Amino acid sequence: MHKKQLYIGVMSGTSLDGVDIVLCQINDTSCELLHFHEYSFPLDLKKDVLEVISTPQTLLFLGTLEHKLGTLFADSINTFLLAFNINREDVIAIGLHGQTLWHSPNGHTPFSMQLGDANIVASKTQITTIADFRRMDIANGGQGAPFAPAFHKFLFSRLEGKVAVLNIGGMANITILEEQVLGWDSGCGNVLLDWWISQTQLKPYDKDGEFASSGKLNKALLTLMLEDKYFQKSAPKSTGREYFNALWLEEKLTNFTHLSDQDIQRTLLELTALSISNDLKDRDITSLIVCGGGTKNKFLMQRLSELNTCVLKCSDELGVNSDVLEAMAFAWFAYKRTHKQEVDLCSITGATKSSQLGAIYG
Repeated sequence: MHKKQLYIGVMSGTSLDGVDIVLCQINDTSCELLHFHEYSFPLDLKKDVLEVISTPQTLLFLGTLEHKLGTLFADSINTFLLAFNINREDVIAIGLHGQTLWHSPNGHTPFSMQLGDANIVASKTQITTIADFRRMDIANGGQGAPFAPAFHKFLFSRLEGKVAVLNIGGMANITILEEQVLGWDSGCGNVLLDWWISQTQLKPYDKDGEFASSGKLNKALLTLMLEDKYFQKSAPKSTGREYFNALWLEEKLTNFTHLSDQDIQRTLLELTALSISNDLKDRDITSLIVCGGGTKNKFLMQRLSELNTCVLKCSDELGVNSDVLEAMAFAWFAYKRTHKQEVDLCSITGATKSSQLGAIYG
């Protein structure tokens, strides 16, 4: 039996709603969550991130943002260590995902950019920090995302039947747990839902999907959105805020200005639910394990249940906290990197070979 070791995982997703930090005890066969907390994402920093994504910026702006994000992650980790009375000497490494600014895995010059200076994190926490996980996969011909399926396999491969795992964050990604694991981004998760309600109701998200459930589904708008080329693509595929964003939605709404705000919210929720369900169709899934922020949207979960014949379970029912599963994944990736273990993502991202993922700082 391998000795269990302590790792920290840090994740701030495309929703920009917070920084998730976990402490996990990990060995080759288990990843046990010991402590977790979500730290709020400062509004001025959120504004800066969205500005970089939507408008051209100077290198000075970008460099400053990288420093600010690194400081946010470092300060949050130090607060976490104090709050849970964790001795930093006991932590082997931090797995730092960083804040995704742009994900562009296709074309002649594929790349994925996550900001948050890992040097600052390693220096301020005095803990070895592992970051820049995605670019080696891209260098090896992969999409650089989604990575969660490799961790889903580690956690859930012992379950009986044909199991799929669905993570609904800003984007939604699906894992099919077959002998050769499959995984891809089905498309938008919460990103358009959150943006629309923030614009129309000045709320950060639609609690329980109440605003969406008060509206009427518009089938013409739904059909137009589902005709988008991303939904027609086959896996491997990955996406992000650089694609599904305000501009994407505004273009689709050009001929639908007569619709009420709640009708649009209802149709966007159906887009998320149906794009996921279409990707699961004809795969004979017996159980679907759902995690991520989308699990809190009761109406979205209801629609997923109605659109799919398999049994829907929140990962919490299996003893895995649905809010922090992605942060746990990056603690696990840090474990893999410190042990020089390759992660096989070939069947998921389309990479030509397995890789040791992440660069070591400190």
